[in-house]
Amino acid sequence: MTTATMYIIIWALAFVFFVVIEVANGSALISIWFAIAALIAMFCAIAKLSLLMQLIVFVISSIILLILTKSIVKKVQNKVVPTNFELDVGKTAMVIERIDNSVNKGRVRLDGTDWAARSQDGSAIEEGVPVTVVKVDSAKLVVTKN
Repeated sequence: MTTATMYIIIWALAFVFFVVIEVANGSALISIWFAIAALIAMFCAIAKLSLLMQLIVFVISSIILLILTKSIVKKVQNKVVPTNFELDVGKTAMVIERIDNSVNKGRVRLDGTDWAARSQDGSAIEEGVPVTVVKVDSAKLVVTKN
């Protein structure tokens, strides 16, 4: 086995290694640029460039790919998808059981679903009163009178 063939195999293995890491981490975009840089370095090995040149190409390619994809990665990683309960904030619910924070009781109906509820300011809210959802605290809605 020649040295050039050995370098080609090493870069191919590095490519596979980085792809496996990327796949194992889902869409985290952790090592895809290293995989691409290893592929570029493998082509340099096929062209019989020196090991030093292959390493330089790998490092420079990795840096360039990191810089070019930085904004894309930030958009992907910072994308917040609101969950159902976050979408309930601001909606109007109806009190179906008197809300009394002092005895930890109270229920509201929101979009056909019954929720445990407590008032935001600690005041009691009578049954049949419409309320606005201020926030979701675990399995309880925090509400205020309309």
